[in-house]
Amino acid sequence: MRGVRSGFATTNDGVRLHYLEAGDGPDMLLVPGWSQTAAQWRYQIAEFARTHHVVAVDHRGHGESDKPDHGYRIARLTTDIHQLVHHLDLTEVVWVAHSMGCALAWSYWDLFEGDRLARLVLFDEPAVLVRQPYWPDGLAERLGALYGLEQIAEVVAGLRAPGSDAEALSVEFLDAMWTPAADEGDRRWVVARNLLLPREYAGRLLLDNVMQDWRDVLPRITVPTLVIGGSDSVIPAAAARSVASAVPGAVVRILRERASHFAFWENPVAFNREVRAFLDTSTG
Repeated sequence: MRGVRSGFATTNDGVRLHYLEAGDGPDMLLVPGWSQTAAQWRYQIAEFARTHHVVAVDHRGHGESDKPDHGYRIARLTTDIHQLVHHLDLTEVVWVAHSMGCALAWSYWDLFEGDRLARLVLFDEPAVLVRQPYWPDGLAERLGALYGLEQIAEVVAGLRAPGSDAEALSVEFLDAMWTPAADEGDRRWVVARNLLLPREYAGRLLLDNVMQDWRDVLPRITVPTLVIGGSDSVIPAAAARSVASAVPGAVVRILRERASHFAFWENPVAFNREVRAFLDTSTG
């Protein structure tokens, strides 16, 4: 990607975090989901670097960042980002999140009271991912909680299995996140990016992520927020509507074309258009 700089910041426990950086102007932070990488934001970097100082991060263990044997939990990844924000002296940050990146935004709000955040863009993550057996009828569907406990236990166990079995499971898991029209080369490239996170660590992080419940955090968010869902995503569109209804003043948009869990890649024009419109409106 032309004009994109690569850098590293070291956390307080000695882990070097890799990030991509481009453009000048107001600060925008692109936060990937579980097992995803900074490079997968290439279409957003190209678009928003025209008007913003854009930073995309590789979480610990992901992409080009160090791969320590510890810290694969939401609270630690959130702390990493908080330290990166201060290392780069980012202010009035527009936090754009995909999937688990939304959970990190909610954790960041919970732990650091939204320190230096000005706006949130949350794409395709329920506030709760795992259905609970004691919930009343219909609650799981309204929240978009799509996993059962046994189902997620099988996935995590498979990811932590040795060798090629874990990689095969990863391919199957990721393939469900595209529309049938997705380019095969794109699918394989994304798989390769995902496998940069060792599967044992991927299993640990996935388990921690899916067991969270962020519903008590959402009403405490006080910055303008855009919640985006996709009509073709494995995450039900009800999840976006549920999150938006709980965040004061939030706006919800449901993408309708090539609107998979990877819509920011499959249909970047539509995704970027919604984000740009939100930024223009929320800045008055």
